[in-house]
Amino acid sequence: MNITLLKRFVTVVAEDLHFPRAAEALGIPLASLYSSIDKLEAEVGHPLITRGKPQWTLTPAGALLLEEAKRRIAEAPATAPQPKAPAGGKAKASKGKGRAPAVKGQPKPFKKRQGR
Repeated sequence: MNITLLKRFVTVVAEDLHFPRAAEALGIPLASLYSSIDKLEAEVGHPLITRGKPQWTLTPAGALLLEEAKRRIAEAPATAPQPKAPAGGKAKASKGKGRAPAVKGQPKPFKKRQGR
């Protein structure tokens, strides 16, 4: 089983089966969270959460998977931090000496079009 799917399932249960709060806590879109739970249910072969009008409840299969998921998450190796990309874009080579400074009382210098 995918550790990411298990983490998402545990977060949903920790947020009292409130999907919007869980999605916000995980920092993912709500639709992505729903599809993750659907993928996990398809992988297990049993429904994990009963979707009812007044409230959502955890099924017995979901309760068993919750214990297993917590154990697997604890045993999983820590993920390596993602390397940060350097800020900024590609620097362009400057042409000429740059823009002439504006002097009060003088007309603005003619702006040349940059070659391609």
